[in-house]
Amino acid sequence: MQRRTLLQASAVTAATLAAPMIKAQTLPSGPIRIVVGFPPGGGTDALARVLAQKLQILWGTTIVIDNKGGAAGVIAADYVAKQPADGNTLLMAHINSHALAPSLQPKLGYNVERDFTPIGLVGVTPNLLICNENQPAKNVKDLVALCKQNPGSISFASAGGGSAQHLALEMFKLRAGIDALHIPYKGSGPALTDLIGGQVQYCFETMTSATPHVKSGKAIALAQTRPKRAKGHPTVPTMDEQGFAGFDATTWYGLVGPGKLNPAFVKRINDDMNRVMAMPDVMEKFDQYGAEDGGGTPERFAEFIRSETQKWAKVVKDAKVQADA
Repeated sequence: MQRRTLLQASAVTAATLAAPMIKAQTLPSGPIRIVVGFPPGGGTDALARVLAQKLQILWGTTIVIDNKGGAAGVIAADYVAKQPADGNTLLMAHINSHALAPSLQPKLGYNVERDFTPIGLVGVTPNLLICNENQPAKNVKDLVALCKQNPGSISFASAGGGSAQHLALEMFKLRAGIDALHIPYKGSGPALTDLIGGQVQYCFETMTSATPHVKSGKAIALAQTRPKRAKGHPTVPTMDEQGFAGFDATTWYGLVGPGKLNPAFVKRINDDMNRVMAMPDVMEKFDQYGAEDGGGTPERFAEFIRSETQKWAKVVKDAKVQADA
């Protein structure tokens, strides 16, 4: 009996001593950076900050958001691809950097499958087709007519040449048989600032970054670009509902690390991401931004990236899109 008690006590002691070691093994040591490929104020930045705030509490460590804007997220992705695989530097991956850039930039400095480790899908959002309150066309039908009356002169902002917002515009132009003036910006924040200020007229913008401006009345939503209406905007009709059957142009976000990231890190971060995204207050914020269908395994996210890359490669080819257009 005494021997059994001693063994049990030893096991408890060993487990207690091992707990900090397990944490150390499954989390990076020191502060963690989540690199965001766009300036503050955009959708990628907003979701990264929600996630970081919760993970910081769970892990008891500092998480810093590092904004490295430019080239529609490619500069940030290229930077993270070249960082040590120690888990201290992660990337809020984006459709631009991980599904569009491989088709748009033949000389891309990284290979998505080789140079990154998928951790988890954060969310998929529609784009909102929006304008400022001074524009004459406030539904899709009227906008098509306006563009046909003024070919090449109705201006559409985007977060950058070759961005998801730009490709949504190109899809719209092809489907509607119109021409329009594309004005690329270095991120959603400055594009929205000029839209609200009247320097540009319309844009397809991520629901994440457009929502605060639509809710405040500074921007007007004409349509959303997933086949189903998002929970956060139940009154905004889809492009599908307004005569563009099957129109589906989304933006998505997910967490990745450099290639060959420690599998223990990946599992721990993925597990905690799923915990965070199941929290009621986080779900409420994500719903407001239109970020849905996130979560799941790293394998699910890896397959999602592959399917998105194939889908948009065809669009890029058919529309003859160039990243610097």
